[in-house]
Amino acid sequence: MTFDTRRLLELLPAIYRLRDIERASHAPGVLSAAEAAELADLEADPGPLSPPQRRRLELLRLRRECGPLGALLWVLADEIAVLEENVAQLDDDLFVETAAPWVLPYIGDLIGYRPLHGKVTRVARRAEVAHTIAFRRRKGTASMLEQLARDVTDWNARAVEFFSLLATTQSMNHKRLANRAAPSMRDGDGLELIGSAFDAMPRSLDVRRIATGAGRYNVPNIGIFLWPIDAQRLRSSPATPDQSDPRRFRFSPLGNDTALYTRPQREDDISHLAEPINVPAPITRRRLFRHLDQYYGVDRSFAVAFDNVVQPLDRIDVCDLSGWKRDASPSRIAVDPVLGRLIVGAGLTLPGTVGVTFHYGGPSEMGAGEYERRATFALRDPIIRVPVDQPTIQAALQQLRGSGVVEIVDSGRYTDADPPGAIEIDVTANTMVELRAAEGRRPTLALTKPLTLRGGIASRVNLNGLLITGAAIDVPQAANGLRQVVVRHCTLVPGRSLNANGSPTAPGEPSVRVAIDDCALALDHSITGALRVRAGSRATLVDSIVDAGSETSLAYAAEGGSLPGGPLEIESTTFVGATRTVTLSASNTIFVGRVEVTRRQEGCLRFTYASVDSIVPRRYRCQPTEGIGAANVPQFASLHYGSPRYCRLVRSTPDAIRRGSEDESEMGAFRRRYEPQRHADVLTRLDEYLRVGLEAGIFYESDARRYGQ
Repeated sequence: MTFDTRRLLELLPAIYRLRDIERASHAPGVLSAAEAAELADLEADPGPLSPPQRRRLELLRLRRECGPLGALLWVLADEIAVLEENVAQLDDDLFVETAAPWVLPYIGDLIGYRPLHGKVTRVARRAEVAHTIAFRRRKGTASMLEQLARDVTDWNARAVEFFSLLATTQSMNHKRLANRAAPSMRDGDGLELIGSAFDAMPRSLDVRRIATGAGRYNVPNIGIFLWPIDAQRLRSSPATPDQSDPRRFRFSPLGNDTALYTRPQREDDISHLAEPINVPAPITRRRLFRHLDQYYGVDRSFAVAFDNVVQPLDRIDVCDLSGWKRDASPSRIAVDPVLGRLIVGAGLTLPGTVGVTFHYGGPSEMGAGEYERRATFALRDPIIRVPVDQPTIQAALQQLRGSGVVEIVDSGRYTDADPPGAIEIDVTANTMVELRAAEGRRPTLALTKPLTLRGGIASRVNLNGLLITGAAIDVPQAANGLRQVVVRHCTLVPGRSLNANGSPTAPGEPSVRVAIDDCALALDHSITGALRVRAGSRATLVDSIVDAGSETSLAYAAEGGSLPGGPLEIESTTFVGATRTVTLSASNTIFVGRVEVTRRQEGCLRFTYASVDSIVPRRYRCQPTEGIGAANVPQFASLHYGSPRYCRLVRSTPDAIRRGSEDESEMGAFRRRYEPQRHADVLTRLDEYLRVGLEAGIFYESDARRYGQ
């Protein structure tokens, strides 16, 4: 705008500009009283101005020099800027890469693009529209089908032509030297990939249909392998030392064994077929040993740092550290990617901190992580940053004095062993305190005492982006007027904490305890253990997981478990354990355990799974129905927290559950991933682009079994 106004003024003869400046000295121009005060402050500032301040100063000076004619041109410049922006956007709308979202359907209609499920909001249709013509030109090729699956689902994919892997008698006019009748027992790399998407071993003919998932190796068969698991990054996290030896560490901040995942590298060549380095798969010891340079580094799959100094590649050894039976070489660092363990060699000086950057498998946008969360922040200021402004969380809370934001700006490990002891948030009346992780960070709060929340009348507490282990969140009864507790994008480890083998240390113990009346507990995109909420308070859960450890353990009730908990409202959540509540309203939810509701005249269940013996309000299109659909039960890949497939439904789950939500997606916490719709979309697109006579099947690679399910 500054440039446009000056440009208009420069088009005038100099005499008119001089007369306008002269009149501006006698009559008020465009500058308002507030802007005049701001200009005076900027001109009086003795220090160097930041670039935004310098641009603001230039703008205010220009407005001060404008007289009546300048004021008129200023208004005209605003309209000209709008017109120029509109013309520029019209030019951008001619190209799919830069077109406005509302233009995409028109461009798609011009080339005959058919839209798919509108509910799959995460998948950008811009890429698919842009690639439609290229898809048609390369119709039926493996690289084209792979890119099509990736564009449709937004997942990593690989296409396999199974007819090229058949062990057949070869023609002397078309020799395939790489095609053998039997695998080589000396090919360790190839044997490791048997059954996976990268299996290159020859097979005999399989006449079962690939569309059903039963058969694979036949002349007309094409396989589309998909990776619905995301490789989540954790940067500069302190490695957890093992109690047996100070030189032994685990990558996981929870101290459990966890597999390291590949950070997928982008494929630059359009004809390139995905390789193991291009998909978010667990890293094997053999592959890491063969291709360490592809996986090690700050911008790659994992890295190790001593006192914030990344260790060189030539110092890393790949070892099997099962049972800690092997020590590292004296001047080396031994790493086991399968177990997520490392050992610092005896010849290296043990640093003050061993930091690790790595990727782990799991769903995105739930339970804390480095994904985007800025839109969920409740407050903007005042902000006390840990450890920049204060070294500990409790010290920052004390400086905050009961209102504002404490933001943790790293992915460090914070314990209540730092003074002054256990973490306690005390909020002044009618205000809010937000304890959160900064954007792109996932700190760990390793506590031995409860995280205590107190406040004055109508006070609120927000927790955002935290991984809490070792203790629960406690809202005590004495002298407490807290009215709202919001837990958003957090993980309160089910079972309090994990043993080295990943099992919970205290199965069934509650993660949140609300012992006061008239308090609202809200969970959003979070993972927690059991909840204990007083009958006079209430709880609201959205897109979350509540895990009591088993079907018979108590997931929700009042303190002590003998009385029902406060009114419960649930949307798209998975409950593992029994539930006892005063009233219940639930939609698109899965209850793994018996549900007992005291007042059944209120509330209802919609598109929800609850066992037949549950005592609940009226049901609407729920599963199972008494005497009908008894086999319609959810089947999970894993109910063990820490598994990448935690609380995920397997494909063999009946459609009444897997497509049982109100928008035909799956019930439970992962409803908004729209996996059934993505599966159907791939099949729809394959019908358009497969050559005549070919048939395709879709396979999912996961850790439920080593090579998919």
